[in-house]
Amino acid sequence: MRKGTKAQRLRSHLSRGFLHCLRGTSLALTAIVANFLAAPVSATPPDVIVKAEFSEPTQRYGHAVLGPNAEWGALVLTVDPCLDCGDGRPYEVTIRLPESRVFEDLAPRIVQGDETPTLVMVVESSQTEGARLALYDEQGLYAATPFIGRRYRWLAPISAQDLNGDGWPEFAYIDRPHLAKTLRIWTLKEGELRQVASKAGLTNHKIGQDFITSGLRDCGNGPEIITVNADWSKVMSSRLTESGIVTQELRPLDPDVGLGPVLACEGS
Repeated sequence: MRKGTKAQRLRSHLSRGFLHCLRGTSLALTAIVANFLAAPVSATPPDVIVKAEFSEPTQRYGHAVLGPNAEWGALVLTVDPCLDCGDGRPYEVTIRLPESRVFEDLAPRIVQGDETPTLVMVVESSQTEGARLALYDEQGLYAATPFIGRRYRWLAPISAQDLNGDGWPEFAYIDRPHLAKTLRIWTLKEGELRQVASKAGLTNHKIGQDFITSGLRDCGNGPEIITVNADWSKVMSSRLTESGIVTQELRPLDPDVGLGPVLACEGS
């Protein structure tokens, strides 16, 4: 896992280029550029992931928790090296896992935070240690949670968004939605994932379903994680606060309706 962000790598590149151009210039110009280099870099990262998809379907893990066709051997990223300037040529990067691991997920999710580079969030499973939440960029693995620790133990992603307004994205998932039924929230800071809160008694998936029953909404009072309770009888809201995760029952779960109205802020 890499500690340096893309912004830091970009800043280093800019520093070398400007210092080379400064040779033979006036002290005044030197001072101007020095002040520029001392300021935080806020430009768009030089490489932006614009598309992500799984490839190389495989049966080598054979868990089939999402159905028979949701395990993959590779992740293909389309990267734009100059998104804002209009003349960059997108290129593809294929990240291929070893035989000991698979991507066990429905689709990769592109994540962009105020203080982080463009990343892709996926569920990655080990033949011996079960699932973990992993973040990739075009150079490979960027950060990951620990593996659950046992084969055929899985996690169901919910969201990747700043949940507390600090500019850093939080990553929410249900740890073992069929067993532990625990909501876990991690934050990404300085290239590392750190768990900030957890709450038992919540779930979002049944074995064999090719969808995940959860999501994120904001009805005007900040982001809420929407799941169901452990016995699938109620729709639940969870908020990340300074004291931890605070949950609230919203309404009985109607299996024929699902979470659509709740996620659309209708009637609650």
